[in-house]
Amino acid sequence: MGASTSDTSPAGLPPVVVLTGPTAAGKSALAISLARRFAGELINADSQQVYRYMDLGTAKPTAEQRALAPHHLIDIADPDEQFNAGRYAAEARAVLAALHAQRRLPILVGGTGLYIRAALEGLGGAAGRNDGIRRALEDEHAEALRAGDALRLHRRLAALDAPSAARLHPNDSRRVIRALEIHAVSGRRPSELRSAACAPRYRVLHLALDPGGEELQRRIAARCDAMIEAGLLREVRGLRRRGYGPELPAMRAIGYRHMQPVVDGANTLANVLPAMKRDTWRLVRRQRTWLRGIPAVQWFDPRDEASVLRSVAAFAGA
Repeated sequence: MGASTSDTSPAGLPPVVVLTGPTAAGKSALAISLARRFAGELINADSQQVYRYMDLGTAKPTAEQRALAPHHLIDIADPDEQFNAGRYAAEARAVLAALHAQRRLPILVGGTGLYIRAALEGLGGAAGRNDGIRRALEDEHAEALRAGDALRLHRRLAALDAPSAARLHPNDSRRVIRALEIHAVSGRRPSELRSAACAPRYRVLHLALDPGGEELQRRIAARCDAMIEAGLLREVRGLRRRGYGPELPAMRAIGYRHMQPVVDGANTLANVLPAMKRDTWRLVRRQRTWLRGIPAVQWFDPRDEASVLRSVAAFAGA
């Protein structure tokens, strides 16, 4: 699978390499090769690898791998901490700024598309949150519905920010309320914040690895088997002993949620392993769909490392 497009980011901006692809595509090993070859450092872009104590089920780089190249944003939160794209974007951008100041090449590595987009493009004002203002707006909307005036808040948004109102359907009350909340918290029109967030900050080379569906299915089966053999059940038991219950979002991730009934004695490893493989493949299909929607991506078979190296060399030398 060869490159399909080239870097189209504005010249003069600090460079960032993104190495993404579906689960089990071979990102970690190739990322280390890139970092060692091009004076780079790796920034985790996997939403589960940020959590401490969750190593096997997240396919986190091993200690030996991390010793080969600097890694950032791994093991930065406890499993019961609230961690979202907004927090990730803030921390990733701080690392990007530090690496650019040191003239190191940042390499974002992972398959969480929302985190990658948040780091590179921002979230369009999503940090402006106020639960009290939101509840008041929701109450006002409920009152307007009872009065037969369902579009009241949309009319208010149109008076404050016509571009945002035009972008949102009048009946999309959730997003209309969110836009009004952003305005109330920030004092700025949401459309202005969106424009600022969309202004390019980096010169980006976006690489995607995909060895093909048949090979991915083989790798997924082998990875799930290896996780079980390496002690995923023991890892989940350890998390439960630390007080991290099955209700936590982190513990509902693939692999971890499959181990919960085994920990509780309600199922067996032999029974849950097929479901773990099936759900991983479903995740991979979603990841591949997301990647196909990105306009400037270079696609590679991960076994063709030489072509990836040539692409990064051309980008880094630009």
